[in-house]
Amino acid sequence: MDQMIEFVTNHYLLSAAFAALVVALIFSFVSALVSDLKELSTHEATLLINKQDAYVLDIRPAAEYKKGHILGAKQLKAELLNKGDFSSLEKYKDTPIIVVCAMGMTAKRTASQLMKAGFTQASVLKGGMNAWQGTNLPVAK
Repeated sequence: MDQMIEFVTNHYLLSAAFAALVVALIFSFVSALVSDLKELSTHEATLLINKQDAYVLDIRPAAEYKKGHILGAKQLKAELLNKGDFSSLEKYKDTPIIVVCAMGMTAKRTASQLMKAGFTQASVLKGGMNAWQGTNLPVAK
């Protein structure tokens, strides 16, 4: 214990950075557990698409979307996403919606906006298109 105290006093910046990382890690786990937003694995997303006819919303830039996207996925223009304008999706309010981005990080913001706008079944594909392609699932071009 004395060595730890000595280390912290001699390397306070390194210790502070470590403590900040631990707090951030704990916060991310707790917020994921408490959040209403679901992160779906590729298997769960496939089941949702096949069994409940989920709407797949791809929010990647048009160039990436054209290189390859999930079969049946639709894209929403970037300016509509930035404004939070989901009026074109009104008929899908009670349908499961899976938001897809490149790695699964950007989609969380859009899915949260969808939930605030009244879309009750918005979720995110964990790992995004990278995870989808990594498991060799079909991609349309």
